[in-house]
Amino acid sequence: MNVESGTPEGFPAQEPGESVYVETNGVRLHTVQAGPEDGPLVVLLHGFPEFWYSWHDQLRPLANAGYRVVVPDQRGYNLSDKPKSIGAYDLDTLARDVVGLIDETGAEKAYLVGHDWGAMVAWWVALHYPDRVEKLCTINVPHPHVLGRSLRRHWDQKLRSWYVVFFQLPLLPELVSRFHGWDMLVRTMRRTSLPGTFTVADFERYREAWSQPGAFRSMLNWYRAMVRSRPRPKEMRVTVPTLVVWGARDKFLRKSMARESVNLCDDGRLMLCEDATHWVHHEEPVRVSDALVEFFDE
Repeated sequence: MNVESGTPEGFPAQEPGESVYVETNGVRLHTVQAGPEDGPLVVLLHGFPEFWYSWHDQLRPLANAGYRVVVPDQRGYNLSDKPKSIGAYDLDTLARDVVGLIDETGAEKAYLVGHDWGAMVAWWVALHYPDRVEKLCTINVPHPHVLGRSLRRHWDQKLRSWYVVFFQLPLLPELVSRFHGWDMLVRTMRRTSLPGTFTVADFERYREAWSQPGAFRSMLNWYRAMVRSRPRPKEMRVTVPTLVVWGARDKFLRKSMARESVNLCDDGRLMLCEDATHWVHHEEPVRVSDALVEFFDE
């Protein structure tokens, strides 16, 4: 593990923490780390199409609560390595990235939090490496078994997930998404979130991350790898304490999947945010941060 001298271009000056590059599972991941070095480890995993900055509202509250917070740009994103092959983004590999990240900090276990694709990776780690997870929190992505079952049984969920099919096409999604300053991505995030959730400054940072060489192709390769490999977890039940946070107005995923996911946890609970969307940790940052600290401290 080595500390980058200075901070990356575009790193918000008001954010706590430092930029650290970590070698794990054959790739070099950029991370932002904050909080006391001897504090309990919290790993925050972002989703699509975000990067470490997704968690900027949670960094300071968790660090102030005494936790050592590590927030990676997951492989393929922003400043992290971007393997070219689609097979480099299968769920088993992504989970090993997280386990290796925990190893590199010297911790035995981590409090693991994920949103969107980061939640899917977090579920996968908890199901396959439960001895490395102290507690699990997933935000607006269901247990992988629940997601697969819903896609098979419910046409409305298939329609909500249309973009996954579009992302399988070669080159076209990259070209369309980049058109007119990433207008499609910006409009999608605005359309599916509450008014004012994302600022002009936020989208400047996102555009910079999306424009990193090879980044957007690699981000889409997560979807391509999922469809090609059709992963199924080896275990069904989650044995670590789990908090499922869900914005009820999510336009991508059915609300019923939140409760179904909790039912597959030995010690699970649901925090349903009725007025929030898929982007609940941006829309209700204080509530989400307080819930994480309370859940971890129990």
